[in-house]
Amino acid sequence: MDDLLAHARGIVDGIRYLTLATVDAGGVPWSTPVYFVADDELEFFYWMSSATSQHSRNIAAHPEVSLAVFDSTVPPYYGRCVYASGVAEMLVGDELQGGLEVYPGSDERGGSEVTEDDVTGASPWRLYRVHATALWVLCPRAPRQSCERHGRADDHRAQLRGGAVPV
Repeated sequence: MDDLLAHARGIVDGIRYLTLATVDAGGVPWSTPVYFVADDELEFFYWMSSATSQHSRNIAAHPEVSLAVFDSTVPPYYGRCVYASGVAEMLVGDELQGGLEVYPGSDERGGSEVTEDDVTGASPWRLYRVHATALWVLCPRAPRQSCERHGRADDHRAQLRGGAVPV
């Protein structure tokens, strides 16, 4: 399992945008890319967004979300992806202070410094996070070859934390 977690960590560290999937109060889906940073355990994923954006309004109405961190830099059929689901929230108070210790990540990720003033008060921006209570990684394997762990030659996910394994 540690090798799969290290594989997932490598994907997350190498990719700067995740795709966030939300639904509005009526159940209409919406997905959007956001620049993100994850904590060391891949338990929390952080991003900054306008509070009036569609996905932010959706989170306010329906905080359950899913996300995918997909490595589009690899050749076709060498898919590398981390998936998560959990509950998203806009950070305030002590949670905001903790989030600002993680976001925007290291200088190598390319994000610029964010202060509390940047994400509070009259600023349109807010800091968000999802608590990833379920986490999966696309099993690494060569195209059209079985993965060593499961003996499957199709695209499939390995569960790293919580939740049922999606097919």
